[in-house]
Amino acid sequence: MASAREMRLRIKSVKNISQVTRALEAVSAAKVRKAVQAVMATRAYATKAWQVLTHVAAQPGRHSLHPLLTERPDPKNALVIVLTGDRGLAGAYNTNIIRFVAGHFDQYPLPVQYIAVGRKGRDLLIRRRKQVVADFSNLHAAPSFSDVSAIGRMAVDMFLKGEVDAVFLVYTDFINMGRQAVDMKKLLPLEVSSGEGLVEDFGQARTGPAAAYEYEPDQREILDEIIPRFTALQVYQAVLESQASEHAARMIAMRNATDNAKELVGALQLAYNKVRQQAITNDILDIVGGAEALAAK
Repeated sequence: MASAREMRLRIKSVKNISQVTRALEAVSAAKVRKAVQAVMATRAYATKAWQVLTHVAAQPGRHSLHPLLTERPDPKNALVIVLTGDRGLAGAYNTNIIRFVAGHFDQYPLPVQYIAVGRKGRDLLIRRRKQVVADFSNLHAAPSFSDVSAIGRMAVDMFLKGEVDAVFLVYTDFINMGRQAVDMKKLLPLEVSSGEGLVEDFGQARTGPAAAYEYEPDQREILDEIIPRFTALQVYQAVLESQASEHAARMIAMRNATDNAKELVGALQLAYNKVRQQAITNDILDIVGGAEALAAK
């Protein structure tokens, strides 16, 4: 059994760690509020952009309207944009994303290239010897559309040049503070619903009356402008969703770590009391034994 001094050092060490985890929980709680506000502020715009694109692209002959809407008959390779965090201490947040990617693309019938958004995802993909063609790490805590648009622009350029024939986006969808789910969307070629009255939101679907739009100057010019921009918008929305999910996961992980530290301190304190009591008992026995030895002389 450890000595009383060792037990005191362990208790002090665990208490110091709990102070760190409590501080990280407070920081994550502040960040997650801002991240959720950013997600909610952009969801309405992302939903409306999706509605407009759905209406335009659902017209007859959609595959001939724009190259980004055209399924290629003989695809040769694919590109996956993987959104993870730059830091750890978020529980299984980063690991779940990479596990999801591995489950879907390790046995994919086509060669797969990856764009890593986040240092943790980049490191894990390289460790698994995946082909990472680009790395976007250390994004701003509150990224703007211009900060993220380069990711979507790169995916569009690679698709138009024929370097890849399909583009997928893997991110973590923020559902609520206690639940975040890894999700995947096919970015290119864009998959839109042609069903009458069906409008798909970012990450969910709803039904309603079909909207009527008039387009100026014409449909083709609008598609040339809106499809690449909307592709970048999907990436931007996914980045915001992922950041909110990461902060929520880190806040919960740090809260659990703080609670576990408190339980461990209690257990160590109980063990320390037993060790100290045993030492006191041994000292008393030694004194009593010495006194009896003196009295017998």
